[in-house]
Amino acid sequence: MLSYAAVAATVLSLAFLAACGGTGKAGAPTTAKAAAETASPVRVAKAQLQTVPVEIATVGNVEAWSTISVKAQIGGTLIQVNFREGDMVKAGDVLFEIDPRPYEQAIKQAEANLARDRAQFAASEANVGRALAQQAHYSKQADRYERLAKEGIFSREQADQMNVELRSRQSTLKAENAAKAGAEAAIQADTVALETAKLNLSYCTIRSPITGRTGNLLVKQGNLVKANDIELVTIHQIQPVYVTFSVPEAHLLTIRRRASAGRLTVAAGIPNQPGPKATGNVSFLNNAVDRNTGTIQLKGAFPNGDTRLWPGQFVDVVLRLEERPNTVTIPASSVQIGQAGSFVYVVKPDNSVEMRQVKLGPRTGAVIAIDQGVAAGETVVTEGQLRLAPGAKVKVMS
Repeated sequence: MLSYAAVAATVLSLAFLAACGGTGKAGAPTTAKAAAETASPVRVAKAQLQTVPVEIATVGNVEAWSTISVKAQIGGTLIQVNFREGDMVKAGDVLFEIDPRPYEQAIKQAEANLARDRAQFAASEANVGRALAQQAHYSKQADRYERLAKEGIFSREQADQMNVELRSRQSTLKAENAAKAGAEAAIQADTVALETAKLNLSYCTIRSPITGRTGNLLVKQGNLVKANDIELVTIHQIQPVYVTFSVPEAHLLTIRRRASAGRLTVAAGIPNQPGPKATGNVSFLNNAVDRNTGTIQLKGAFPNGDTRLWPGQFVDVVLRLEERPNTVTIPASSVQIGQAGSFVYVVKPDNSVEMRQVKLGPRTGAVIAIDQGVAAGETVVTEGQLRLAPGAKVKVMS
C-alpha cells in the first residue's frame, strides 16, 4: 500500500504536468481565441476631405407671387362665367361677362349728344362769321360817318347813331363767340361722356390681370353685381412663388455680407415627401429684426415650374451661406456627447480605440464637419460605441 506522502507527491506531479501542458503549443490557440472573443464588434468609417456647405435649416411658409381679388367695376347682371373653380387662367383670359345692353345704349346716347352739339357748334361758328363781317362793315361806316360829320356833310346825331349800331354789332359778336365756346365745351363733355360709356362697356368683360389659379367662385352666374362691391373670385399667381422664413439674428451679419457678394441660394422641401428640394434665391431681407422673437425675416423666390409649392404650405427651408472646401468630415453617428463635450472613438493600427475630444463644424445631412480632433484618413467608430472604453480592442464588422 502507498503511503500518504507518496499519494500527495503523485497529485502534485500531475498538477505540474497539466500546468506545463497549458502553456505549450496545444494551449496557444485557446488563448488567441479568448482574446478575439473579448474584442467589441464595431462599424467604422474613414474621415474624408470634402467641400462642406454652411447652411441654416428652418421652417418657411409659401406665399403666392401675386394675389388678385377680382371685382366688378360696373353694376349689372352676371350673364356668363367662363372658367371652373380651381382652373389655371392666363393673363387676358375672359373670366366674367356682365349684361352689356344698358352700356351699349349709353354709348348711343352719348354719340347722339355729340352729334347734336357738333351741329350746334357748326351753327355757332357760322353765326360768329356773320357777326364778325357785320362788325367790320359797321366799323367802316362809323369811321366814315365820323369823318363826314367833322366835314359837316353828316350831322353829329347821324354819326352817333352809327356808333351805336357798331357797338350793337360788337355785342352780337361777343354773344356769338360765347355761344361758340359753349358749343365747343359741350362737344368736349360729350366726347368724355362717350369715352366713359365705351370704357363702361369694356368693363362688362372682366379679364384675368395675371396668370394664375382661380379659387372659389363667390358669385354665381345670373346674380346682380354692384360696382366695386364684393369680390367675384381670387387668383393666386403660383409660378413663381415666394417662401417666407426667419433665421436667428446671430446670422444677420453673415447673411448681409454674403448677399452683398452675390446671390444667396435657398432650398425648400415638403416635409416627409421624397424627391429633390426646390431651389431659389433670396429676394428680400427685412429692414428690422423682430424684437419678440429675435429673428430676421427673409423671402426666397422660387420658379416653381412643377407647381409643387402651394400658397399657405409649410416647408423645410435650408439657406446656404457659403461652402468650405477641404474640410475633414465624418459620419454624424460617430459623434458622442460626454461630460467634457463632443468626442469620437478613433481606431488605432493595433485595433484598440482612443477617445478624442472634437470641435464640430457644420452638419450636412448624415455628415458633419470636424474643425479639430480628427485628421483625414483616420478611422472612427460609427456603431458600437456603448461597449467601448479608451484602450479597448475592437473587431471591425463588415
